[in-house]
Amino acid sequence: MILRLAIASLFARALTVGMTILAIALSVALFLGVEKVRTGAKASFADTISGTDLIVGARSGAVQLLLYSVFRIGNATNNITWESYQDIAARPEVKWSVPISLGDSHRQFRVMGTTTGFFDHYKYRQGRALALRDGTVMNDLFDTVIGADVAATLGYRLGDPIIVAHGLASFAEHKDQPFRVAGILEKTGTPVDRTVIVSLEAIEAIHVDWRSGAKIPGQTTSAEVLRGMDLKPKAVTAVLLGVESPLRTFALQRAINDYPQEPLLAILPGVALQELWGIVGIAETALLAVSAMVVVTALIGMMATIFSSLNERRREMAIFRAMGARPAVILALLVLEAVLMAACGAGVGLGLLYAGLIVAQPMVDSAFGLWLPIEAPTLRELWVMGAVVCAGAIVSTLPAIRAYRLSLADGMMVRT
Repeated sequence: MILRLAIASLFARALTVGMTILAIALSVALFLGVEKVRTGAKASFADTISGTDLIVGARSGAVQLLLYSVFRIGNATNNITWESYQDIAARPEVKWSVPISLGDSHRQFRVMGTTTGFFDHYKYRQGRALALRDGTVMNDLFDTVIGADVAATLGYRLGDPIIVAHGLASFAEHKDQPFRVAGILEKTGTPVDRTVIVSLEAIEAIHVDWRSGAKIPGQTTSAEVLRGMDLKPKAVTAVLLGVESPLRTFALQRAINDYPQEPLLAILPGVALQELWGIVGIAETALLAVSAMVVVTALIGMMATIFSSLNERRREMAIFRAMGARPAVILALLVLEAVLMAACGAGVGLGLLYAGLIVAQPMVDSAFGLWLPIEAPTLRELWVMGAVVCAGAIVSTLPAIRAYRLSLADGMMVRT
């Protein structure tokens, strides 16, 4: 009976109720959307590299090493000598090793020198391997494999030439040794999409005629001569390591951190990611707090709407009382109306969230490399929706109490 009355009352005030439901829906969608982006960003960052047990670089900070070696953000303070890399790679605990060399760029995209082992051992999103959309990996000294974003942004196809610039944001280019696009990778949603990959020997080759960051005037070595030279690297920026047994990971990490030949740092990617999220945790909390305040504001708006409608409904409440309705029935009626509005708002908000995810998922993945999964509502999201409904019942209590305390005579009196 009360439920039927509450539904009829809501339909009688359809415009006001609809606007209130929309305000709650938008606030719930915003809060859950922020939560989706937050968890999606964490998952995307965590899934950027999987299957790699240790990352080794010059001694600096764990977050700095993670940022420049995996996310191509920032620069290394120093390099690792080739001899030290070979020594570490030859240790019995090491199952596989992939050296990488950073420093050059191509039209704002980072250039990375590595071995073909990178395509075998680099994994992302819980063990997915890199796949070529077109072409092959590097077979020639001046072959390059480019990420999906590089190809899409610059419009490159197989066989197109690429001129590598010396350093980042540099006007000095290695025009004498152009590269050729030999392969284009499938989209991964990781920094690999924005990377130009060449061989370590190619990095050495394009710097043969350079000294101290500048080209030697009048000296140009032809590609044929470079192909016949010993282009063993002198140093690398970082090394990705796979360990034979997880039980030996910490022992290997300690041995590298105490390496006597030069100061090195070995980090566990997962631990460094947790440290990174600890640094940005304040901004994350602030964003959630703002979203929560939007929900609170919508609920307060609903309470204000109920309060403002009381004067219009005084005669309605008085008639209910005159017909024998107890005060508890009046209170329950108004609380039930608020609960229905909050529940509808939460449900519509969830629907708006998933509609937004369907539209935004490919765009966010393409623009920012963040994968926002479309999955069934999590327990946390259901708790949020339940909390919104409970909060709606709580904020409606004050106007409900005021309504049933209005006297019958005051409600029936005609004001002039």
